[in-house]
Amino acid sequence: MQLPRNSFKALLTGEPRYGCWTGFGTGYAAEILASTGFDWLLIDGEHAPNTVPSILAQLQAVAPYPSAPVVRAVNHDPALIKRLLDIGAQTLMIPMVDSAEQAAKLVAATRYPPHGFRGVGGGLTRATRWDGVADYMARAHEELCLIVQVESRAGVDNAAAIAATPGVDAIFVGPVDLSTGVGHVGNPNHPDVQAMIRHTLDATRAAGKAAGILAPAEADARRYAEWGFDFIAVGIDISLLRQAAVDTVARYKGEKPVSGSSSGY
Repeated sequence: MQLPRNSFKALLTGEPRYGCWTGFGTGYAAEILASTGFDWLLIDGEHAPNTVPSILAQLQAVAPYPSAPVVRAVNHDPALIKRLLDIGAQTLMIPMVDSAEQAAKLVAATRYPPHGFRGVGGGLTRATRWDGVADYMARAHEELCLIVQVESRAGVDNAAAIAATPGVDAIFVGPVDLSTGVGHVGNPNHPDVQAMIRHTLDATRAAGKAAGILAPAEADARRYAEWGFDFIAVGIDISLLRQAAVDTVARYKGEKPVSGSSSGY
């Protein structure tokens, strides 16, 4: 059996790829999204009510579809990273990375010795297809993709060093955490924040790495695509459902629709 191919890495060909946050925590909802044409889906283990088993169910649900899954961990815990890799996640997004040292430790958590310290699960793991992939330990890194999130002033200041870290494949900017952390709460379009986002993008591209960002508002997404971001999350499933429900109720009750926040998280 061949090492499974990383469908997300295959997407990064130089044109913007559009994705959606998957926050419901169920395989059923994730499969619906996977059938709609998004290039990639972010299965959120940080803010959504997900566990390792629920993330596994979503990976299985979207596997037959073209949408490439990305799994976001809640923190930098190497034990959790190991478990997410073992259930078959090949693209991981890790939040709140502020330095190259943190990035290097995350890379090591995804690699087997001698290049890292990932534990060996062997026949217990979906990643190895239960020992069906004979050379998994030697080649697993070839199909892994590590995305680290820059969401703070320190992360922006260190963006070049973070992006240059061997084993880091991409940087993803978190505009809302970034704007909140630098004193512009809920305003990622503040000129200072926009300059920080642009700086992070430029540093990432200079290192030859891919850059991503969350931008549910269409004007933001189109601007970031023009800037050169490689992958952009343009929707959040929970927000999409809520807004559609609000609009539907308003049509029948004759009320003015109430728009929710489009900034995401």
